[in-house]
Amino acid sequence: MNIKKIIIGGIIGLTLMSQNGINAFADTISYQVRSGDTYWKISERYSIDLNELLSENSANSNSYLNVGQTIELPFNPYDKLLYKAVWGDTYWKVSEKFNVDINKLLEANHADSQTMINVDDILIIPVKNIYRTHIVEAGETYWKISQKYSVDINELLKINNANEYSELFVGQKILIPDGASSESEYSTQENDDEAYVTYTYYTVQKGDDFWKISIKFGIPQYELIKVNNMTENTILYIGDVIKIPVHNVPVKNTLGEKYGEYLDWWTEAQYVIPIGKVFKVRDFYTGKEWTMKRTVGANHADCEPLTKYDSAVMKEVWGGDYSWKTRPVIIIVDGRKIAASASAMPHDIQYIYDNGVTGHMDIHFANSTRHKDGKIDYDHQYNIKISAGLK
Repeated sequence: MNIKKIIIGGIIGLTLMSQNGINAFADTISYQVRSGDTYWKISERYSIDLNELLSENSANSNSYLNVGQTIELPFNPYDKLLYKAVWGDTYWKVSEKFNVDINKLLEANHADSQTMINVDDILIIPVKNIYRTHIVEAGETYWKISQKYSVDINELLKINNANEYSELFVGQKILIPDGASSESEYSTQENDDEAYVTYTYYTVQKGDDFWKISIKFGIPQYELIKVNNMTENTILYIGDVIKIPVHNVPVKNTLGEKYGEYLDWWTEAQYVIPIGKVFKVRDFYTGKEWTMKRTVGANHADCEPLTKYDSAVMKEVWGGDYSWKTRPVIIIVDGRKIAASASAMPHDIQYIYDNGVTGHMDIHFANSTRHKDGKIDYDHQYNIKISAGLK
């Protein structure tokens, strides 16, 4: 197969498009020559076989490099990845992006905790024994494969440089995080603790609308509208009978007394903590608690401290100031403890006006996303795994 190599700036280059549309793994990344570079120095810096580097660039041992010249660095994606840094990268953020141990990342790049990263720096990502491969079969999708191996769908998409619209082809190879359940393990897993949906019915009362009914039953308004095959413009009349989805979210085991249940936002957590719900927040590190109410939020929970006292405790946890900095927390609600991550910067919409703050704060759960762009916030997701005992 004649594979055309492509490089995607700032991305690991895991996918490449062939001339017939089949995906495979990229094995080069573009590098711009700097002062003092030689092929030998570059091969040593990135642990690349010198002869392979020369061959990739149609060069020989006598070839010179010019400052600003672009060459291709070959690598084996099953042994290591080469990553071109983008603005804002730090070794910590890169370690989180690729789910690799920060110390191994630093060691692979001869760096330490104080080493800075510049835009377009090329980093070695040590992934040997972190990923394994899966050969795509007929009818498979990223979602089905994530379920087969019991891996997070967003992580699976991320490491394969894919999104929810990416297609798979029979015979294509994709990466699976090592340590995921095998296919045989998956087939024998019991699903008794999975969330499930039942339905009840409600007779519309005077003053009801979709929003009020959705709040009454703790479900998103769009879901209520969808299950009744209606639209936002549908008029409800007194006496109308509408269908109400009831989400049953069984209690999951935790890894210890101090940890919370790892609940998916979309299928579990948003129904355990619906709009209007009041709950306790416990800071994972200090153990300090305060009370909040979920007042709005779709992609994650937008919440407000219930009283001035609660605002003061929250502010104290964040060092005496309101902050966007994220912290792992435990949500205590209806006798359950849920793993979460919170920030403490009041912003935008406000519903509680006598609590000493102006605006709401963000609380994230497993796989929840940002409102501004619908994307995962990896700092929040890392914290959630801490509070679930998974990190």
